[in-house]
Amino acid sequence: MSFIDELKRRNVIRVAIVYAITAWLLIQIVATSFPILHLPDWSVTLVTVLILIGFPLALIFAWAFELTPEGLKKDKDVDRNRSITPVTGRKLDFVIIALLVVTLGYFAYDKFVASPVELQDSIKSIAVLAFDNMSDDPDNEYFSDGISEEILNLLAKVPELRVTSRSSAFSFKGQNLDVPTMAARLKVAYVLEGSVRKSGNQLRITAQLIEAVTDSHLWSETYNFELENIFAIQDEIAESVVGALKVQLLGEAPRTDTTSPEAYALYLQSKALAAQFTVAGFLQAEAVVLRVLEIDSTYVPAWLWLARIYIRGSGNGAWHPHEAYAKSRAAVMEALRLDADNAQAHAALSRIARNYDYDLETARKEQELALTLAPHDPRVLQGAAWLARIDGDYAEAIRLYKVVEILDPVSWRIKLDLGTSYFLSGRLAEAKSAYAEVLELIPIGNVVNFRLGAVMLVSGDLDDALLQMNKETQNGRRLAGRAMVLHAMGDTDRAATELEKLIVLGDRWTYELAQVHAYLGNLDESFRWLHRAIDRRDSSLSLMTGDPFLDNLRDDPRLDDVLERLGRKVH
Repeated sequence: MSFIDELKRRNVIRVAIVYAITAWLLIQIVATSFPILHLPDWSVTLVTVLILIGFPLALIFAWAFELTPEGLKKDKDVDRNRSITPVTGRKLDFVIIALLVVTLGYFAYDKFVASPVELQDSIKSIAVLAFDNMSDDPDNEYFSDGISEEILNLLAKVPELRVTSRSSAFSFKGQNLDVPTMAARLKVAYVLEGSVRKSGNQLRITAQLIEAVTDSHLWSETYNFELENIFAIQDEIAESVVGALKVQLLGEAPRTDTTSPEAYALYLQSKALAAQFTVAGFLQAEAVVLRVLEIDSTYVPAWLWLARIYIRGSGNGAWHPHEAYAKSRAAVMEALRLDADNAQAHAALSRIARNYDYDLETARKEQELALTLAPHDPRVLQGAAWLARIDGDYAEAIRLYKVVEILDPVSWRIKLDLGTSYFLSGRLAEAKSAYAEVLELIPIGNVVNFRLGAVMLVSGDLDDALLQMNKETQNGRRLAGRAMVLHAMGDTDRAATELEKLIVLGDRWTYELAQVHAYLGNLDESFRWLHRAIDRRDSSLSLMTGDPFLDNLRDDPRLDDVLERLGRKVH
């Protein structure tokens, strides 16, 4: 008998296969669970080494011993005519098949379910705080904020890091809180903070990486340089952070998109202007970023930012949606011409297809591409959640918003979207809890009181519903909410008065007018306002699928015309 035949007879090859598959599974479990248990990094290495050492020992054991009905015996002491190695071999075959099924199941979950939108606890987490402006001119604050955000964006491109988004990381600006407190609220293990001093063309950046639990510095550096070297310094800071965290990169380190110093400064200024969220601010932001593109028409971030300005500004009345979406699309297409694999550009195309073209097939295709390119980008994940909500897949929308909430833990907008997904799916207690969290972050108004009042209205808690509607600061939603609550209370005259006031406000509240008319039983008027909402591209139409205030329309055949115009399934 050849050596290979003898290995097969003694089941050594089968044992090797069983050991290899089991070892791989154990290493995956250890690599995932040990960091969650806060065990040191070397413990994972130790277990892996022990498993590797055990492999040849298992093969030697399989060669030297045989399992018999009387127990374990040395192979040389077993009569070949009484050997049961063929029976043992068949049992091992079943074990191999079972292990392969488990392994394939694990691989499929990791590849297609957990990835790209599940965040592993073993990934190191970090928040980049807004760098302090140490310049003599307080107007340079936009510059220090911009540099902080660019470093944050660089680190966010590292798949092996979980980076808190800007809205949460910058929320502590101006507050006198210590690093451990901020890290605990942001749910991160590390914090990068620093300062920027700008004097003419000269810059001085100080950055320091802090471990939250011990409040100790892992790395710090001060850079003195001229403005034209800003991009190299940002790259160096990101690389230093990755190195200090001992992150093993699976690909190349991300690099900053570069442009001229003048264009970069204007780009950051445009962002600061748009952050005012006023019509004047958006118009000024547009003018400034157009100057950036006059200086450098190949600067992709500026094209993407211009596209975002138009969409945001249309919601504030700076541009009519038709004009805003046309300009936004043109800017996105130029960004894609320069960088065909830009995740943000594909996400923007998905948003345009979803909210303006009502082409959900294209929206899904572009969204999937964006997720493939940037699986942990909060804005990309939000787009996926929005699409799931439009499709009525509230379980998926809630799951996605919870993932985004990990990346953006103190963002009231994410909690608001999560609460709305709960509300539309009928999970009223969870919706109420989510909205209460929002009100802890922004004490009053800005749609939250209206949404909370809606939960109470549907729950039948009319007095508290009216109280919340009275607190709402957005005129249109306050009037809409009061009209529906008063109608539910039986005060139809006052409800009609509130509705008349809402009609006077005009087309900005088309969807809310459709809601109120439907709730009050004015179905003809409700359908008329729904079609006007479609004409105007009212973003609130995304709520239609599960909106309880439109329930009176569900059995009306005219609803099919509305759904068809929106590119949705006709019942």
